[in-house]
This record gives sequence, C-alpha cells and structure tokens, in this order.
Amino acid sequence: MPERLTIADLSTLDRDTFVAAVGAVFEHSPWVMERAWGKRPFSSRKALIAALGDVLSEAGREHQLSLINAHPELAGKLAIRGALTADSAREQAGAGLAACSPEEFSTLQQLNTAYRTKFGWPFIVAVKGLNRQQIIAEMTRRIERTPDQEFAEALAQILRIARFRLDDLIA
Repeated sequence: MPERLTIADLSTLDRDTFVAAVGAVFEHSPWVMERAWGKRPFSSRKALIAALGDVLSEAGREHQLSLINAHPELAGKLAIRGALTADSAREQAGAGLAACSPEEFSTLQQLNTAYRTKFGWPFIVAVKGLNRQQIIAEMTRRIERTPDQEFAEALAQILRIARFRLDDLIA
C-alpha cells in the first residue's frame, strides 16, 4: 500500500485495511471509520469529509459523547505523562503547548477544570494554526456557552481535527 493514499485507494480498500489506514484519525475511536467505510465510494476528499460528518451526526448522543471524551485535555495529565497519541502530541507541541510558561500552564489547568466541571467533557479545539494565547482565549470564550452549543462545537472541532489528520494521510 502506498504511504499516502488517494481517495480512489480508500474507496477500494476492504474494511479492515481501510480502518487500519485511517482509523486513528478519530482519537481512540476507530468505530467512526468503520462506519464511514460503508459509505464508500468517495468521489472526492469533500465527499469523504461529508460522509464522516454524516457518521458523526447519525451516531447518537452516547457514541458522540464517547468520541468527545476520547480526546485529551490540552496540556493535561496525559501530556504531562507523555501518554498522548502521536497525533495529539504533535498537534499540541505545534501549538506551543509543550512550552507553556508556568502562568500559561496554570491558566490552562484552571480552564480545563472549569470547562470539564461545567460541561462534563474535555475542551476540544483543532489547535493547528493556533498559539497558546489564542487557545486560552478560545477556552475563556467558549466556557460561557451552553452545554448544547459546546456539544455541537466539540463535534465540529473533532471533524476539523480529522480533516487536518487526513491531510497528512491522503495524497
């Protein structure tokens, strides 16, 4: 199998090979790609993303919440222990979260706790293209929203993260 797949390649793979190739795009949740496999063939990258969005919207709240909870907190306990997935570690490092000042780290920890207390799940944002200050500002802004708004936003951010990760896998 080529290192970077094409959309045509993805459309022809058997289910197990498809999931092995792109299942990690959704954090600890290969079930999303297992379900997306059934929506092949994909005519374009846009069609693949639309199919993934359909899978998420059809999944039901329990599966959606499980997917949200599969994501690590930003600069959280998993990051400190070095236990993030390779994708999450790379993304968080790229946003500068591995180089937080003590004040920034403290602010992130406080916001993570406040967010999880209010909503019951971790704060999720596609960090690509954001810096630490922008992430903190986004957390501060979004903690004022309603649970329904944040649930929908978390799913939208997860789909955005998946798009970025697919960019690294698909030619």
